[in-house]
Amino acid sequence: MPHASASEGASAPEGALETRGLEPVPDEARTGRVRELFPTWVAANISVLLLTLGAGLIVFNGLNLWQVLIVGCVAPAVSYGLVGLISLAGKRGGSPGMALSRAVFGRRGNLFPGSLIWVARWGWETINAVTGAYAVLTVLDLLFGVRSSTPLIVVTLLFFVAGTFLVSGLGIKALRVCSRWAAYLFGAFSALVLVYLIGHTDWSAVFSRPAGSTAAMIAGIGTLAAGGLSWAPTGPDFTRYLPRSTSGRAMVGRTIGGAAVVVLPLVVMGAVMAVGTPGLAHARDPVSFIGGLLPAWIAVPYLLMALVGMVLINAMSMYSAGFTAQTLGIRVPRAWAVSVNAVISLVLGFLLMVVATSFLGSFVSFLTLLAVAFSAWIGVFGTDMLRRRTYDAAGLMDATPSGAYWYRRGFAPSALVAWAAALVAGLLFTDVEWFSGPLASTWIGANGLGWVATTVVAAALYTVLPRARTRTSAGTRTSAGAQKADTPEDAPYPISSSVLPLVSLTKISTKGSDSAAKQA
Repeated sequence: MPHASASEGASAPEGALETRGLEPVPDEARTGRVRELFPTWVAANISVLLLTLGAGLIVFNGLNLWQVLIVGCVAPAVSYGLVGLISLAGKRGGSPGMALSRAVFGRRGNLFPGSLIWVARWGWETINAVTGAYAVLTVLDLLFGVRSSTPLIVVTLLFFVAGTFLVSGLGIKALRVCSRWAAYLFGAFSALVLVYLIGHTDWSAVFSRPAGSTAAMIAGIGTLAAGGLSWAPTGPDFTRYLPRSTSGRAMVGRTIGGAAVVVLPLVVMGAVMAVGTPGLAHARDPVSFIGGLLPAWIAVPYLLMALVGMVLINAMSMYSAGFTAQTLGIRVPRAWAVSVNAVISLVLGFLLMVVATSFLGSFVSFLTLLAVAFSAWIGVFGTDMLRRRTYDAAGLMDATPSGAYWYRRGFAPSALVAWAAALVAGLLFTDVEWFSGPLASTWIGANGLGWVATTVVAAALYTVLPRARTRTSAGTRTSAGAQKADTPEDAPYPISSSVLPLVSLTKISTKGSDSAAKQA
């Protein structure tokens, strides 16, 4: 019998409140539909920060509109392509991403990448909490002339974090419903803003801008892609309720499509705004400029919808952070584990709003480090998906030395060595406000490709290092990731085919494609 805490092995959701923990979702409870991924990843990108990043591409990177279009297309395709491919593990194993990560790093070894990813989420949730609070402050100023103050900052942060905690605590069903409606409403208001900009923009100034350097464009792709990469360990959390026959191609396509349909227009809109208002990229407050550029009848509802979107972004992040906390051994139900991140984002958000002098500079530096932290995990976990044929359901929950993923005293040495070496390599090429690696001036570092170097080093080392051995139900050991079921019907968690996470999409069986067509 597997040994797992009560917090990990909760029952399946019966109503609106999800009570399931880390344990794999049984086939009879897999009622999700692949089409639900599209609004999920739309909601994950409803943030006015994309406007600020688009402005930064003009002001800091010196790009013109056509280069911004290229960046806006390539960045979500690359980053959310990886998110979609990693998400395939969710339908295969039925568990959250960081629980499946135990199969790669070992029961104890998974604590190292898990801890780093958990801490990185604090920063992401803090950034979004601050942006949401600024949106509330801007609306109060536009409607009632209420100016920002320290007490008001505290109140708005509490308001935002409380809303986030409520939605994320309810679970996957609440997130699906909120994401669907937010996608529709935010899309409608974004179209309204776009129409307004078309009629009130000096397009001669926009199109007369000279082109920036190729290096600046590549760096812009890296900065914009960093936010998407941070969702990779989260991807399986939103696909574990999908039937095993779900089309992998459809999963990846809807993940990329949902993200791109938001990222591209918002980045372009931010770039267009920055041509006439260069100070937008330097603003300490990343939201208030919207009130100055748009009339109140557009700005207020748009900011309110953006506020809903940012609540959903943080709710999705905290939803997964609750699972991550459970994998670290915090023995509380997922909804309570979410509260830890809520408190942390509240405290750090207050410090960022009161102390920081340059929001965008801090944000870009954070994104750069975030990309390195998540790319190391992506490189190892994604490479493991090349060979893995099954996830042992009992082994994922077994914390004893007899468990399938105990490896060597709970650690998978090859995975941990590859992960740690990749982290070091990535930092060597990294250049941010408060840190500059010794290789930051090289071509890779200057082009903002430290995250690519991190992924490549992690994947290459994990490929060549000897694999740890897992225990089978018969007590023998096989190479990690090489278990093979006798038949699809006999396999507890079968893998339909190999996945090339950095090269190609999944090969889909005829049966899987037919089923996916019915679901979609």
